[in-house]
Amino acid sequence: MHDERRRIEERVARLHTERIKPAIYAARVPLEVTAWQAPGEPVPFAQAAAAPYTPFATDTPWGPPWGTTWFRMRGRVPADWAGARVESVIDLGFVGDWPGNQAEALVHRTDGTPLKAVNPLNQYVPVAHPAAGGEEVEYLVEAASNPDILANGFARPTPLGDVRTAGDRPLYTFRRADLAVLDEQLWHLDLDLQVLRELMAELGEHEPRRHEITHALDRAMDLLDLDDIAGSARAVRDALRPVLAKPAHASAHLLSGVGHAHIDTAWLWPVRETKRKTSRTFSNVTALTDEYQEFVFACSQAQQYEWVRDDYPRVWERIKKSVAKGQWAPVGGMWVEADGNLPGGEALARQLVHGKRFFMDHFGIETKGVWLPDSFGYTAAYPQLAKLAGNEWFLTQKISWNQTNAFPHHTFWWEGIDGTRIFTHFPPIDTYNARFSGEEMARAVRNYAEKGGATRSLAPFGWGDGGGGPTREIMERARRLRDLEGSAKVEIEHPDAFFAKARAEYPDAPVWAGELYLELHRATYTTQARTKQGNRRSEHLLREAELWATTAALHAPDYSYPYERLDRLWKTVLLHQFHDILPGSSIAWVHREAEAEYARVAGELTALTGEAIAALGAGAPRVFNTSPRDRAEVVRTPEGAPVYVQVPANGSAPLAPAAPPHPVTVRGRTLENGIVRVQVAEDGTLSSVFDLRAGREVLAGQGNLLRLHTDLPNYWDAWDIDKHYRNRYTDLLRPDAVTVVEEDPLVGAIRVERSFGKGSRITQMITVRAGSARIDVETDLDWHETEKILKAGFPVDLRAAHSSAEIQFGHVQRPTHTNTSWEAARFEVAGHRWVHIAEPGYGVAVINDSTYGHDVTRTVRDDGGTTTTVRLSLVRAPRVPDPEADQGRHRFTYALLPGASIEDAVAEGYALNLPLRVADSAGEPEPVVSVDGEGVTAEAVKLADDGSGDVVVRLYESRGGRAAGVLRTGFPLAGAEVTDLLERPLTEARTDADGGVPVTLRPFQILTLRLRRA
Repeated sequence: MHDERRRIEERVARLHTERIKPAIYAARVPLEVTAWQAPGEPVPFAQAAAAPYTPFATDTPWGPPWGTTWFRMRGRVPADWAGARVESVIDLGFVGDWPGNQAEALVHRTDGTPLKAVNPLNQYVPVAHPAAGGEEVEYLVEAASNPDILANGFARPTPLGDVRTAGDRPLYTFRRADLAVLDEQLWHLDLDLQVLRELMAELGEHEPRRHEITHALDRAMDLLDLDDIAGSARAVRDALRPVLAKPAHASAHLLSGVGHAHIDTAWLWPVRETKRKTSRTFSNVTALTDEYQEFVFACSQAQQYEWVRDDYPRVWERIKKSVAKGQWAPVGGMWVEADGNLPGGEALARQLVHGKRFFMDHFGIETKGVWLPDSFGYTAAYPQLAKLAGNEWFLTQKISWNQTNAFPHHTFWWEGIDGTRIFTHFPPIDTYNARFSGEEMARAVRNYAEKGGATRSLAPFGWGDGGGGPTREIMERARRLRDLEGSAKVEIEHPDAFFAKARAEYPDAPVWAGELYLELHRATYTTQARTKQGNRRSEHLLREAELWATTAALHAPDYSYPYERLDRLWKTVLLHQFHDILPGSSIAWVHREAEAEYARVAGELTALTGEAIAALGAGAPRVFNTSPRDRAEVVRTPEGAPVYVQVPANGSAPLAPAAPPHPVTVRGRTLENGIVRVQVAEDGTLSSVFDLRAGREVLAGQGNLLRLHTDLPNYWDAWDIDKHYRNRYTDLLRPDAVTVVEEDPLVGAIRVERSFGKGSRITQMITVRAGSARIDVETDLDWHETEKILKAGFPVDLRAAHSSAEIQFGHVQRPTHTNTSWEAARFEVAGHRWVHIAEPGYGVAVINDSTYGHDVTRTVRDDGGTTTTVRLSLVRAPRVPDPEADQGRHRFTYALLPGASIEDAVAEGYALNLPLRVADSAGEPEPVVSVDGEGVTAEAVKLADDGSGDVVVRLYESRGGRAAGVLRTGFPLAGAEVTDLLERPLTEARTDADGGVPVTLRPFQILTLRLRRA
């Protein structure tokens, strides 16, 4: 047989594109359109309905950036359309190739009932099926003119990312608003052809099935009457039916299709726009559940449900009905799809608590899995946290984006730092916006790493980020691909059903231990430093407010624990941990609002703590210690005088001077306190840090060396830092001034001032205090660079085989060598309050109060010694998507801690982030809880969420070894229970003869105790 594939494929392509697709809508009549431009921010429906509308013609520009235009559309179905399937088709003037992230609209009835959204790939609104003829049609359409921030491929900065800089030039040109007749035979023929053509293109030239499809298409096209496309469509479909009916091979891969609409809670649009995106998409989805009974839609992020409940109650009622039918699947059990690295331990616990509780309270459903397809890497604390919240599975996708190494599994057991394992999957279809194209189906099979061990994978399908979610066209594709020769099979089902089947089929799946590190988007540990600082500070202020509110509730009869206020503030902080807010990868508008919200949260939490302390009664000044370790350190009185005090963990003490072990001396540029001797060089770096206790020099080079690197990644400016940034840099070695600014027996400080670059200025206070080995570097930075990153380095005379970085409820160890491509790819990593390096017998920690990104490298010197260098990433200056990212003022502190064990790093990490608070108080309450036993750390102290008055304490083992201790209470104890994260009882806890609760923890184990008051 002659090879005529090219002729046939070109023939089919032309007929399909030029004749069949244009004929799908058989007839059209335009709707009458009038318009009203809402001033400023979006308005409620009632206000829009009462507004004055003016005539509006097609092909008219509309929509200033971030504006809202309301269109009133009226029409009548022609009488001769009786019996037809009639729809409205609305084209707002969609641009580009993204199905979301641009113009989109919600269509309402005149009584305010949301009908359905209009999106680039979902432009229809049902009218009648079948039509009677003569039906009146009237809509109010709320159209958002959101700018397409991606229009330039992220190659250039744009002012469109903030309403303050975006201007007012219309962005879109209105194309049409018609009543139209949908020719169902042609619509189905279009879908038949799409599926067959795409399958044909993916099959190999040697595959008989490819040739069978090719010739079947050729024969079918012979039946297409070019003078009567609609009239001949049925005959063409009948000719294709046999080739569409052939069943898949018995060994065909099975894709479990799950409807999905990944909606970033903020990204290239502000939070206020996400509220509208959810209403539009959820309107579409609930409409689709009525049309396709097999359809199942998985939706995460309790925050988005709450917005719809509050702002769109009619859509909310439709969601509840879909949930009750089993077609809407709440998943994820988190408040938002949070960043996977940066939220603190207690914050990740609360993400799970608040998310799961929302779904249980409103739907009676306990979600079983963590749904996080798009975060930028995942902490090794997740398996334990997920299990403690009652989850059975974990889903991700983003690891497939790795820049260097292909992750070896798609279905596996993920083992966390404590040994907990959770069944985990990431879809080989390599997208969470699938549409079941031939290319996607083939890719899923090609990629699938578990061949021979398992046979199924998950495929989340639907358009995200304002694209409207799954469409009827995608559902029709799924129906055709349910059992089709040459293709993987598609079965629509609940993700819980997929995970249950996958686990049953593959119980001995391989194990991946430790973090899921994404070899991409490493700059998200640093970009938008003020947003990150706001998060870190909020987390610690929440801890402080809960502890002292609990103390007041136990000891002040008239004090009421502020349940609702704390709940609201927690949810605000959790919202801003979304994986495009906290990582710094959003537009300027998002980060401007985030910084304002963090300031508001800080003010309210500070007031809450003040109210709790005041409730204990007025009196003399006391020092309050919110950290879980006893502290002996210098604090300042309200007048600013330094005082050396001793304060118990989670407790308070009078502001009474204690005798420090050794005074601070200042000689020239040398600070000494009997523990460390620090010398500041003329260039402002640390020329020596000598550990007087160990009798050894700590540094192997210039300490606190500030290095300014050129930082232009290949793509994704706010997200990425590529290894070539290291090749070009300037060391900041010419200070404007180096000045001794404090010489006190309790405090010695030297100020180093520098100006550099494009008008940037940095002032650093290097401080040594009595009784402490910690050397603080308090930093005030006015930053005006572009496409740069500023790092602070500490070269340490240590041969460290690995570094340890704090993560949630523990720490991870990472090799300092680059033996393999896996280690080499970790050239920038994340940590929380501290990084620790050590050789047997000696260690050093670098502590911080708001910095996450860092790198650790190791070199061998000419003298044979080894230098291990820790460098903190302080600020960046990307220009996309926020042209002014990180510009302006930053204040933060980091510190060097010589002679430090892991336990010392833990203690000082808490101390730096939870400064001692001085306040007047008459009360001298015992700490709510105290813990005997090294390594047993109290992360949270609060009252139980159910209002019972029980005290809840979250403990964890913080050193990485086994730990035993006794928890004692500052109140009479009636009994104790071990609970899960949601404070549900697991087992009764034993109490000893003295009323304490003995605890034994494995490495990094998290333990939640519920303490009943006598």
